[in-house]
Amino acid sequence: MATAAPSAASRIAVVTGASSGIGAATARQLAAAGYRVVLTARRGDRVEALAEEITRSGGSATAYPLDVTDRAAVDEFAGAFRTIGVLVNNAGGALGADPVATGDPADWRTMYETNVLGTLNVTQALLPKLVASGDGTVVVVSSTAGHGTYEGGGGYVAAKHGAHVLAETLRLEIVGLPVRVIEIAPGMVKTDEFALTRFGGDETKAAKVYEGVAEPLTASDVAETIAWAVTRPSHVNVDLLVLRPRAQASNTKVHREL
Repeated sequence: MATAAPSAASRIAVVTGASSGIGAATARQLAAAGYRVVLTARRGDRVEALAEEITRSGGSATAYPLDVTDRAAVDEFAGAFRTIGVLVNNAGGALGADPVATGDPADWRTMYETNVLGTLNVTQALLPKLVASGDGTVVVVSSTAGHGTYEGGGGYVAAKHGAHVLAETLRLEIVGLPVRVIEIAPGMVKTDEFALTRFGGDETKAAKVYEGVAEPLTASDVAETIAWAVTRPSHVNVDLLVLRPRAQASNTKVHREL
């Protein structure tokens, strides 16, 4: 199916959490689709390297080191734009897999601040720019965790549920404005860092997440889905798209070949 090319007024796409994984893959996909991508993440060296890679490949990319939980920094960043066409709220992540009874409140707070308040900060700051484009799109990369609980996932589930509710509420509140709100909710995605970060660098625990699963989703799988949703005709809004690997029927039902 053919994709719609971005119009001149809406061809800037901001991607948060673009230093690795889904964010980096999404930046590559949107650049290939004709967008001028603005790459943000706390790790400036990573987004600068990615911007150079995209530029060498014939795309257009700019790196901007940014912590989405720092509202003053986000507002300063937003001030650089008159209009933008796409915002992909991808920055987030999980910390720990302890039960509610023993979970670390600091981990819960960090997950909420990054997944929810970070998304809120960037969306609020850039929403006027999206409206000004006349054809804006907000993407919230949530998770199947935001749609179903599982043991050991309380803090992450709560944060991703917050991201889901943010997207759903925003869509209600801005209906009639020229801005779409899309939520992409991936299931099991194997990236270089997600599980490793969740388990504090413990490679054995991280590997067990994917043990016996022949083909988890990849960052590219999710990025291609995001790009597909973004490039639908302007009147088409993909409210919620859940994607999982074939081996995963739910958050707690996974086929493993052990």
